[in-house]
Amino acid sequence: MKKVYAKEEVCVGCKLCEVYCITSHSKYKDVLKAYKLDSTRPAPKIIVEEERPISFSLQCRHCDDAPCVKACITGAMQRNPETGAIICDTDKCVGCWTCVLVCSFGAIVRDLNNKIASKCDLCSETGEPACVKNCPNEALVFSEGGI
Repeated sequence: MKKVYAKEEVCVGCKLCEVYCITSHSKYKDVLKAYKLDSTRPAPKIIVEEERPISFSLQCRHCDDAPCVKACITGAMQRNPETGAIICDTDKCVGCWTCVLVCSFGAIVRDLNNKIASKCDLCSETGEPACVKNCPNEALVFSEGGI
């Protein structure tokens, strides 16, 4: 299964991956409109960690034995049978944050605007993660075997 991998040695912490992730998951699909007009703008599904001089992006690892799927009380967290990615069905999510608590990587965050869990879905609708596509330093790689 393809996953997003971070190359911390070239990440400068610009957070454009977060910007394009939000844009990709917004109703407008346009940076300016997503930030200026969308009152329920989604939370980023990727998080940039910065502790100078090191910075890197953090996103869901789509674990083989995903604790978030097991802990989800509504069945909102599930594995996509076609892609293998762990996704959150936002129609089922009740915002209990159990998945946030059990994720040992800290890759699931609370989307307080929409009161749901937010995590990387590998941009399953477009086929290529927006974070990878728009990283100016190519600090993110979408591959099966790592970097």
